[in-house]
Amino acid sequence: MAQRKCPFCENGYLERKTIKETYEYKGHKIEFDQPGDYCNSCEEGILSGNDLKINKKILHDWHAVADGFLPSDEVRRIRKRLGLTQHQAAEVFGGGPNAFSRYECGESLQMKSTDNLLRLLDKHPHLLDEILCNEAA
Repeated sequence: MAQRKCPFCENGYLERKTIKETYEYKGHKIEFDQPGDYCNSCEEGILSGNDLKINKKILHDWHAVADGFLPSDEVRRIRKRLGLTQHQAAEVFGGGPNAFSRYECGESLQMKSTDNLLRLLDKHPHLLDEILCNEAA
C-alpha cells in the first residue's frame, strides 16, 4: 500500500497507529487510546468515522458526568433495576420509542427531568408503582 502524504505539513507521511489522547472539560480530564492516521512529521491526525465511533460513548459519558448527568451505563442499570424494557421506560419517562436505546448507547443525552426521575426512582423504586397507577387512571 502506498504511503499517503500528510495534507497538513506536506512533508511527512500518514501512519496508522493509536495514540494517547487527553481532553479537558470543565476541570475534568480524560485520557484514552485514539486510533487514526497520524503524520510522522507534524503529528497531525486524520480520524475516520470508525475511529471516532471507538471513543464516542466514552466521551459522551465523560461529558454527561461533568455536566451533572447520569452516564449511559447508569441509565441502563436503573432501567433494568426498575424491571422496565427500553420501550416501557420511554413510555414512563417520555422521549419517544427509541429514547432509552439512544441514552444507553451514548448517542444522546437524556433531559434533566428524566435524569432526576431516574435518580429518584433508583433510591425509591416503589414510587414507580405510583407513576404507573397514575398513567392507568
